[in-house]
Parts: sequence; C-alpha cells; structure tokens
Amino acid sequence: MRIVIAGGHGQIALRLERLLAARGDEVAGIVRRAEQADDLRAAGAEPIVLDLESASVEEVAERLRGADAAVFAAGAGPDSGKARKDTVDKGAAVLFADAAVRAGVRRHVVVSAMAADARHEGDEIFDAYLRAKGAADDHVRAQEALDWTILRPGTLTDEPGTGHVRLEASTGRGSVPRDDVAAVLAELVDTPATAGLTLELVSGSTPVSVAVKSVAGN
Repeated sequence: MRIVIAGGHGQIALRLERLLAARGDEVAGIVRRAEQADDLRAAGAEPIVLDLESASVEEVAERLRGADAAVFAAGAGPDSGKARKDTVDKGAAVLFADAAVRAGVRRHVVVSAMAADARHEGDEIFDAYLRAKGAADDHVRAQEALDWTILRPGTLTDEPGTGHVRLEASTGRGSVPRDDVAAVLAELVDTPATAGLTLELVSGSTPVSVAVKSVAGN
C-alpha cells in the first residue's frame, strides 16, 4: 500500500512510519519544514514539505493522488494557542479530508482525541482543542466518499508499548503509550472493515491485532 500521513513529523506519525515501512508499505509524510525531512527518511518515509495551514485543497490532493490510504496525525501541539487549534486541529483536518475526496483516496484514518466534541463548553485552550477536534471529526464523518475510521486515544505516554490495548466505541478514560497508538493505526489502515467507526483507545489486555479484528464490521 501507499499511505500518506499528515503531520508526518509527529511523535505518533514517526512511530507509524517505521511500522508501515518495516512491513513493506510505501509511506509518505507531510511536514511543514524541510529540516524535518531527514527524520522521516530515517523512519523509512518519503518527506513531503507542505504547510497544511496555507495549502489549497488541490495542492494537498496532488500529494494524495495514487495513495491507497490517508492518515491524519497532525496537531498544533500543547504549546499552541486557541487560534492554531482552529487552523490545524480543525482546519488542516478538514482540508486533508476534502483533499482525499478530491484525490479519490477512500481509506481515511484520523487521530482524534478522547472527549472531542464540537459542542464542548469552556474557555481554556484545551476546551478549544476538544471543540476543534470534534468539529473536524464531524466533517470527516459527513464525507460519503471516504471510508473513514476515527481513533480517539486516551492520555498519551512515552512508556514502551505493550502490544495490548482496549479498543471500543467507549472505553472510559485511561492512558496509552504512543507505541501502541501507532500499532493500532497500522492495523486500522489495513482493516477497511473498521470504516464508519469512531473508536476510543486505552491500554488493556487484548493484543492489538485481535482488538482491531474484534471491532471490524461492528
């Protein structure tokens, strides 16, 4: 498969790129800065330098054409303000989905956030983040031309992955290593029977491959 990842230099994306490249997939990652390119090459991915905050739908679609799947793993980051929650966590996600539709790339996997909700209330930056992610998820789910799966991990950690997770429509709050999030994403990309599902992810006792197969088609 050829898989294009938005936010290709992110902590989850780099892990995902290594996994996909290791299993023989052709991987490309969209990054904002040229100096990030070497890190992607080291992970086995082709770097595509493109700023999703300023690019047009057609510019992104051009990079997506010929792909078998697209993964949105971009984020403004914890140090960003409310404005970039809107331009990246919402705007870039919407742009990427629209570009996938235009490019004819049906398989579309989104890294969202637990409790993301466009109607979430509150004035803190994290509240704005949850609203932005929720609005982006709503937009993706409205695209009939996409076979989308939305993944909502719990609190992310840098602990080594265990390869065991809990993946359900609703898991309740919990944490999960970024290693395990990447492993689940790699399985989801390759499991189109999960299309149409919004899934929560925390650490658990079920092997990743089994967890994904268990929700497929539900």
